[in-house]
Amino acid sequence: MNVSSMPTLRKVKIAGTGSYLPEKRLTNADLEKLVETNDEWIVQRTGMHERRVAADDQATSDLALEASKKAIESAGLTAQDIDMIMVGTVTPDTVFPSTACILQHKLGARMVPAFDLAAACSGFIYALSMARTQIASGAMNNILVVGAEVLTRVTNYEDRGSCILFGDGAGAAVLTPATDETSYIVDTHMAADGSGGEMLILPGGGSRHPATHETIDQKMHYMVIHGRAVFKEAVSTIVRLVDESLTRCHLQREDIKMVIPHQMNARIIESAASRLDIPMDKIFINLDKYGNTSAATIPIALDEAARQGVIQRGDLIALVTFGGGLTWGSSLIRY
Repeated sequence: MNVSSMPTLRKVKIAGTGSYLPEKRLTNADLEKLVETNDEWIVQRTGMHERRVAADDQATSDLALEASKKAIESAGLTAQDIDMIMVGTVTPDTVFPSTACILQHKLGARMVPAFDLAAACSGFIYALSMARTQIASGAMNNILVVGAEVLTRVTNYEDRGSCILFGDGAGAAVLTPATDETSYIVDTHMAADGSGGEMLILPGGGSRHPATHETIDQKMHYMVIHGRAVFKEAVSTIVRLVDESLTRCHLQREDIKMVIPHQMNARIIESAASRLDIPMDKIFINLDKYGNTSAATIPIALDEAARQGVIQRGDLIALVTFGGGLTWGSSLIRY
């Protein structure tokens, strides 16, 4: 699905962003005590030094709440102004009700549509694209889009290949109609290929393998990652997404001020940047501090980049993601 510039419809902008990271840190030194690994091995293969872990009494909606409050405040709005809530997550508080409904209640928002979107690491970009069309059509004005995960609850800390990767966190953005040509979403794209679903999967807990003593004994309620296959697919997909988005919008790589990729692995990001011939100082990376937080990585990074002054209003920003499904998506934004 492609949603390029829509001249007959309203332009849409990101009016505010917010993020939240739990206080607890899980360092590489901590992981050395859990599995056979070491700091040098982890950094060399992933670029990660630490990640955040939700407190025992924190669920995904709690992280989402803090990020959402900051995003709404940043947009100059209140919870009562929000017309729809979308939460990208694969670690919801409960199968139902949705985390978005729980978040709506915690925010004290009006009885607006609220739902979760399960597109793994692409969840935020999927939601961003859908929110854009709702506002562009005039159906709604202010939409809260959230990416939030508590991945440490589904991480197998006996698997040294995957347990080093994941952390918890939440990021949010408020989308509103654009008031001028300097700040608006230029292009969005999202797609999927279910034939690659086995590359990134959480086998247990659904209708295929509901929870039983057997599924628990077999550790089917933890993520399974086939890293080498994912690496190859992720690099080629990221390169293709950026180039296709620029082509649709008649722009050049040199026009991009900053690329904010899904924070899955520093080696993947570096390989993609090399193939795109985009210098690393134009790639925003924070996975060294937070690890891979799935749907939350891009909104967390976007919020950090904005608050640190790395990006300014009017800058052309490329968001790009690849994740379980397989799913992928991108967005070009005049921030």
